[in-house]
Amino acid sequence: MSQFFRAKKLDLGCFINIKTIRDHTKRKVYAQYEPERQALRYIIRNTTLPARTRAEAQLQLTQMHCYTRPTQIRGRCLMGGKGRGIFRDFKLSRYNFRMEALEGNLPGVKKASW
Repeated sequence: MSQFFRAKKLDLGCFINIKTIRDHTKRKVYAQYEPERQALRYIIRNTTLPARTRAEAQLQLTQMHCYTRPTQIRGRCLMGGKGRGIFRDFKLSRYNFRMEALEGNLPGVKKASW
């Protein structure tokens, strides 16, 4: 499977750079191929099937494109596109989280004071 994946339409609501576009493409490809991956993984784990069938499924799974793997998807900041220091609940980097919280744009978040 030597095909190239490109996002047909960018429906991103954030800062766009090449890493953000690539991550967006990976998410689309992952969602498209996830049922096929789950079926192959089910076949591989089913011990009642013949060993040859399971081995063929394992070979098909390893030959799938790397963008179809869940480990390829990286959490990125919605505002800045940054890949590190991201709060999963808000999908924001530490800096953008702080700025939004200080402006009062995040519901339920307030600055701790002691």
